Order: sequence, then C-alpha cells, then structure tokens
Amino acid sequence: MDAVRTPDDRFENLPDWDFAPNYIEDLEGYEGLRVHYVDEGPKDADRVFLCLHGQPSWAYLYRKMIPEFVASGARVIAPDWLGFGRSDKPMADDVYGYNFHRDMMIAFVKSLDLQNITLVVQDWGGVLGLTLPQEFPERVSRLLIMNTAIAIGMPAGKGFNDWRAYNKANPDMDIAALMARTTPILTEDEAAAYGAPFPDITFKAGVRRFPDMVMTDPDMEGVDLSKAAVSFYKDDWAGESFMAIGMQDPVLGPPVMEWLKSVIKGCPDPMKIADGGHFVQEWGRPIATAAMKHWGDI
Repeated sequence: MDAVRTPDDRFENLPDWDFAPNYIEDLEGYEGLRVHYVDEGPKDADRVFLCLHGQPSWAYLYRKMIPEFVASGARVIAPDWLGFGRSDKPMADDVYGYNFHRDMMIAFVKSLDLQNITLVVQDWGGVLGLTLPQEFPERVSRLLIMNTAIAIGMPAGKGFNDWRAYNKANPDMDIAALMARTTPILTEDEAAAYGAPFPDITFKAGVRRFPDMVMTDPDMEGVDLSKAAVSFYKDDWAGESFMAIGMQDPVLGPPVMEWLKSVIKGCPDPMKIADGGHFVQEWGRPIATAAMKHWGDI
C-alpha cells in the first residue's frame, strides 16, 4: 500500500524528547510498514508499562510519564499507531479501520513478547487498548486508565458530535494549534512537537479517520469486541487498576469515566486532576507517581 514516512529531521530538538527510536518492519500482516516505539528501561524488567496514545497525538504524549515509570525499575514501551508519530502512514483513508489498528497492536505485543503488562491508555489508546486484555489475559496484569471510553455503539453526545464535525471540516488539521488551544499549559515548542509527524495533508489520513471510527452506531466495526470487553471487565478481570480523570475534558470527562469505572471490577475511586483536560498526560508525573504508589511499585 502507498504510505509516507515522516523525515527524521522533523523529530530533532523536540522539548523533553531524548528517547531513541526503535522500529519493527516485519509485523505479521503489516509487512512493508514500519512501526515506531520508544523502549526505555531494562529489557529484562519484571514489569512492562505499555503506553498507548490517541488522536491526534503520538508517543510524545507520554514524555512526562516515561521517566517516572523507568525510575521504578520498569521497562516502558510507547508505540506509535500506524498513521501517527514516527510510524509509517498509509495515505488512503479507507486503509484505517478498528481491526487494522487493533490487530497491529496484537501483533506488536506478541512480536516483543511483552509480559506482566501495565496497560496505560487514553483516548483511542483505550478505545482500542481496553479490548486487548481479553485477547491475552495472561499478559496484562494492570490498567492505568485516563480520559477514554469503551465504545459499544451508543450515541456519544454533543461534545463528541461537535468534535467529529470539526475533524471532518478540517482534513488538513493544524495539530499544533489544536493542541495549544485544548491544552494551554503547553509551550509553543511543545505544541509544535505534536504536529511534527505531520508535515502536510498527505500524512494525516490516520488523524482524519479516528473520529469517524468511534463506534456510535451498533453496526460499526469494533462494537462486538467492545461489548465483549465490558463483559470481560465485569465478570473475568482479575487484575489491578488505577484511574485518573482530567476533569476539564468536555468529551471523555467525568461522566464517561465514572461509567467506565463501574464496569471494571475492583477499580478504585479515580484520581481527579481538577485543571486537567483531555490530554491529561500533560499532568502525567503526579498521575504516574500516584498509580505506582497505589500498586506498591515505589
């Protein structure tokens, strides 16, 4: 398939981003597409934090949390979905679907043979990632959940409908400007770093697709997997969890997260970040610390 690869120089001198790139080019079913991931900490660590970003971000979103996890002695893996970050970007919108992304992440986890995973998710990182533990429950032991959802084919409300309409009306979205507007604590250089992977419209098919893929209708791809995930967390989940909520998120804020808490067996009361928005990882250091203290990692 036709795909583009963001030039390496776009990733030079990004603030607080000194992590070496790692690549897989032979994932089963994705041959010819290069997947990027951050891999920090000991390769033989007894704990692995797998950090999954959403839209329109990339692994840069986790730059404040990665060092905290590594300092505890853990290994940290932060991949870029295909279409994002330093991963290759198929140019045709119709390449991207729920199973295209989910199956890639399943192949990725198996390729690296990740075990004792703490799954760290937000936005689409959770819409996709929260269906992974049912696929290999023996690999995933904990969840760190931030401003996300399990989409089971129900209407998502005005906030999301407005976002979907905005996304559709802006196929060449200015991602740096969006991040600056939604997360005002960002510096100008940090906001620009979020836009670094996307030099022009040809790199943004994956960004465009995610809002239309959210399962707001019962016949959409991924609904059955997501309903199975709800049942899994209610009935079969035996792991630990920790939840943090950016309280200023107008779409995936407190109401959505309280529902999600209610379906995850044993989920404790959430940590509430009063001034945190949708991209709550920008307040990530105290979240990472609180989660690890809760679990006894530190």
